[in-house]
Amino acid sequence: MKIKSVVPSFVDKYLFVQITTEDGTTGIGESGAWGHLEASAAAIVKCGEYLVGRDARQIEHHWNALQRASHFTGAAIMGAISAIDIALWDIKGKSLGVPISDLLGGSVRDKIRLYGHVKAKTPKEMISEALLRKSQGFTALGHLNPFLDEDYNRYFKPHARKIDDAVAVIASLREALGPDVDLCIELHRRLTVAEAITFAREIEPYRPMFFEDPLKPSSQDAMAWVADHIPVPIATGERYFSLQMFQTLVARRGVQFLRPSIGLCGGITGAKKIAALAEANDMDIIPHNPLSPLNLAAELQLDANVPNVAIQEYPSSSTGIHGNTDLPAAALFEGLPTPQDGFLSIPQGPGLGIELRERALASSPKVDRPILVRPHHDGFIVDQ
Repeated sequence: MKIKSVVPSFVDKYLFVQITTEDGTTGIGESGAWGHLEASAAAIVKCGEYLVGRDARQIEHHWNALQRASHFTGAAIMGAISAIDIALWDIKGKSLGVPISDLLGGSVRDKIRLYGHVKAKTPKEMISEALLRKSQGFTALGHLNPFLDEDYNRYFKPHARKIDDAVAVIASLREALGPDVDLCIELHRRLTVAEAITFAREIEPYRPMFFEDPLKPSSQDAMAWVADHIPVPIATGERYFSLQMFQTLVARRGVQFLRPSIGLCGGITGAKKIAALAEANDMDIIPHNPLSPLNLAAELQLDANVPNVAIQEYPSSSTGIHGNTDLPAAALFEGLPTPQDGFLSIPQGPGLGIELRERALASSPKVDRPILVRPHHDGFIVDQ
């Protein structure tokens, strides 16, 4: 099955790749380097020059070759390699008439628990959105940013006020939702080490399921320091693009839930290795998914096969923080199931189990993601 073409495509705010073999089989994948998709598209083209004419079935070989070519990696390149890897697994599943999970060793489950997204600018809006998600059947809610998704104006709060306000949001959520909905707290890399420790200790009584990305991802030692001083489990890894980055944090015991982004960490091949690393260390994974239904479909195939998946991130449709609405999954793909009672069935069709609609590429023009930073009141930058 020789590869005939490797073509990147911008669709709405996403970057897909379509790989076609000489016998006409087409596989699809998605890059998760969502902040720099233009650079990732260029990397897809570069990788495609290597892949054309080669056997599409040699997935592990290509995965290694593309990373070891002069040993240049980084998020944009790994986003490209991840998208290609997903597409090659899709081709292999389609050629054999089985879902990707069968190729990984078979299913350990036929559905996966979800946590839905809640986005809000005010505490009142957050409670309202959370109650809506609960009424829709979700038993866990994430993207819960207690520091809120305010407008990108100059930001400042004194330490005590900043912590008190955020703790009050978590307390209100627990009171409104009761004990039957898990809280997946999202910090968006917003805190210092001192703030993260103080805040985590304050919210312990409200029993959050996890405490995600309290710090910027540049220092595993800093994350390990926080983990060693707080009672709340840390979830992190969505910005990591290699197995070794996860391994370093695991070795320092700086994480309890690993968060591989399948469109960034090396695709299905890379995510499977990260899941094995977590399993060997008595940890679970929570696949990161802020992207399109294609990314979700790839993660569902992983969820089906990996025993130590705790829960799956699900970007439930919601009014965006800038007034936008998420593009409905049905506008792009067919075959993706809908949530039922807080769970999602694993697609059983060949490959990824979903298909890109013929008109999706033409009817969904590119939406740019500009570089946007939150300014501090003193003129510097608030980490996000």
